[in-house]
Amino acid sequence: MNLFKRIVSKLTNQPEEEDKQSLEKLGDSLKNADLDYKFAQLFTHSGGFFNYCADEAEALQTLNQIIKIEGMRNLFCWDKDLQNFLNVVKTSYTSELQSSNDAAFISCEYLIAYDGRIMLSHNNILHYHSSRLPEKIIIIANVSQIVSNLNDAMSKIKRNGNIKNLTSISGSQSKMDTVSTGNTKLFLLLLED
Repeated sequence: MNLFKRIVSKLTNQPEEEDKQSLEKLGDSLKNADLDYKFAQLFTHSGGFFNYCADEAEALQTLNQIIKIEGMRNLFCWDKDLQNFLNVVKTSYTSELQSSNDAAFISCEYLIAYDGRIMLSHNNILHYHSSRLPEKIIIIANVSQIVSNLNDAMSKIKRNGNIKNLTSISGSQSKMDTVSTGNTKLFLLLLED
């Protein structure tokens, strides 16, 4: 890729062709790998921070470390179960998205092993557009939410009924929405079922 294209891609926040090709090559090399391993590799390759947690106690410890290291002070978290996690680690949160939120703590619909993306819906981010979320996002999910590809995720969503406002995000940027102004920092806490 010539220098001009690299500069333009950096200025417009577009992934370089080399990055896309290396992600595709990595995906091809992992085609026979276990879904959880493949997802973890592709998610971290795209810039996400992957944390495997054997149980809720380990998830709480990891969540607390992320909050402290990243200096998160006020999180957006509307899910009552997740708010319980934040109460345990003594972190303030709001159930409505506010400009004072420096991070979000949410769940997700599915983890897509094919390309390391995370599928979100209104169940996870309410009526907010994913581009309005803070630049730091902590997502909690279970191993059972890993699917092989987008088609599998969509099939499961159709079977589950009324899920709307679907979007997906990856480690460095939103894939289905418009490019965000900043670089999103995604942390995933993957819990064993």
